[in-house]
Amino acid sequence: MQFIETRGNDGKNPASVSFSEAILSPSASFGGLYVPQSLPAIDRAFLEKHMTSHYKTLAMDYLDTFGIDIDKDVVQVALDRYDAFDDPKNPVPLSEIEEDCCVAELYHGPTRAFKDMALQPFGYILSKLAQQRDENYLIMAATSGDTGPATLETFKNQPNVKVACLYPDGGTSDVQRLQMVTEDAPNLKVIGVKGNFDDTQHTLKELLASADFKAELEAKHIKLSAANSVNFGRIIFQIIYHIHSYLEMVRRGKIAMGEKIYLVVPSGNFGNALGGYYAKKAGLPVEKILISSNINNILTDWIEKGEYDLTNRELIMTESPAMDILKSSNIERIMFDKFGAARTKELMESLAQNGKFILSEAEKQSLQEDFSASYSDDTECENEIARYAQKGYIMDPHTATCIKAYETLREKPLPTVIYSTAEWTKFSPTVAKALGHPAEGDVEALKWVTEHTNVTVPPMIDALFEKPIVHTIVVEKEAIKGEMLSFL
Repeated sequence: MQFIETRGNDGKNPASVSFSEAILSPSASFGGLYVPQSLPAIDRAFLEKHMTSHYKTLAMDYLDTFGIDIDKDVVQVALDRYDAFDDPKNPVPLSEIEEDCCVAELYHGPTRAFKDMALQPFGYILSKLAQQRDENYLIMAATSGDTGPATLETFKNQPNVKVACLYPDGGTSDVQRLQMVTEDAPNLKVIGVKGNFDDTQHTLKELLASADFKAELEAKHIKLSAANSVNFGRIIFQIIYHIHSYLEMVRRGKIAMGEKIYLVVPSGNFGNALGGYYAKKAGLPVEKILISSNINNILTDWIEKGEYDLTNRELIMTESPAMDILKSSNIERIMFDKFGAARTKELMESLAQNGKFILSEAEKQSLQEDFSASYSDDTECENEIARYAQKGYIMDPHTATCIKAYETLREKPLPTVIYSTAEWTKFSPTVAKALGHPAEGDVEALKWVTEHTNVTVPPMIDALFEKPIVHTIVVEKEAIKGEMLSFL
C-alpha cells in the first residue's frame, strides 16, 4: 500500500510513500497529510470470516489486507498490547443502553480513553521502526486531554524515542493533567502551554513543517514525527474497532449480516469519525455517521451548512474538553477523498489565510451523503448523564453529547452504535454535578459517585493522586520550540 498527499505533490517529496515512511514523517507537501492510495474492501466475505474472531485476529487480518510494510512479528507484538486491557478477548465491549442502541466502550485501556486503542500498538511499531533503522526520533503530541496520556504511556522507556507532549494549561480535566505531569520516564517531556488546544496543535503542525526546526534536530541526529491523528499510524487502528462494533451487533442479534447501522461519534479532531468513514467507504454496512459536538460546534456548521468559519469564533471551555477544538485536522482527509487534492489545497489555504472557507452546494451535499451533525451544551449533557444514571449506566460528558444525535438525526429506524471515548473517571466532577452533588475536586467526586452508583474506580486512576508531580513547566506558545530543544 502506498500513501499519497492531500494537497498534491510539491516536487520535493516523493509522489507516494510506504506506510512506514508515512508514519515516521507524517508531514506532506504544502503542509498536507498522507492518505492511502486505496482502501482494502470490508466486504461480506471479510465480515463473515471474522464472525467468531478474537479482536487481535481481526486486526491482524485487516492490517494484512492493507498491505502495510511492517514485519508481521512486530505487528503481532504491537497488537499483544491489547492483552493489558480490562478484557483481552474483547478490548471494546458493547453495552446496551436502549433496545436499538449500544455503546462501544473504547476506554478500557491503561489511560481510560479511546486513544489507547490506536496508540498502544502504534507506539510499539514506531519505536521498533526507529530501532531497526538505528534512528532517533522526537515524537510530538498536542493534546486536548486524551492523546497526551496515551502517547506518554505507549512511548515511556521505549528505545530510540523521546516524546514532547503539549497540553493547554487549564484546558484538561484534573485526571488528564495528572496522567501527564506525573509520568517520570527519562524520555518524556510534558509542557503546559498558556493558550488553548488549537494553539498547541498549530505550533505542532508548524514545527512538523519547519525546515529550520528539522535542521536543528538533524544536527543532534534526531528525526521528527507526531502522535496526533495527523499521523495515519493512528487512523489505521481506528478503522478496526468500527468493524468490530458491527460484528458485535450481528453477534448480539441486533442486526442480520449485511443490514445497515448508524454510527454516532463524538468529534473534536475528527480522527474517530474518519475511521468510520473509511470503514463505510470500504464496504462496512453503515447508513450514516452522526457527528456530535459540544458548543464549539464548528463541525456542525461544516456538515450542515458547508461553512468552516473561524473569523467570528472564540474557543469556549466546556465540560467536554476533548472537543474544545476549532481547527479539526482530519476534515482535510475527508475533503481530499471527496473533492481531490487541488480543491483541498485551495480550501485549506483559504482557512489559513482568511480564517474560513465555504463549500459549493454540490460539495455540501456530497458531505451530507455520509455525515449529519448536532451539538449539545453542558446543561444538556448533564441532563443526559443524570437520565442514564437512573437507568444504571454512567457515561462521561463526551458520550452524553451523542444522545441528541441518536434521538434526532436518524432518518431511518436502524440500530445504532454510540462511541464512548472516555471513562467517567476522567470527568468525575461533571458526573457528580449531573447527579446532584457539586464536588470539590476529583477525589471527592470519584468517592461520591462510587458510593452512590454501581461503578468503581480503576486502580490506575486511584493511584494518580499519590504520585509526585514531575513536570511543572508552563510556557507561552512562542517558547515551546526552545523547551523542546533544551529537553533534547
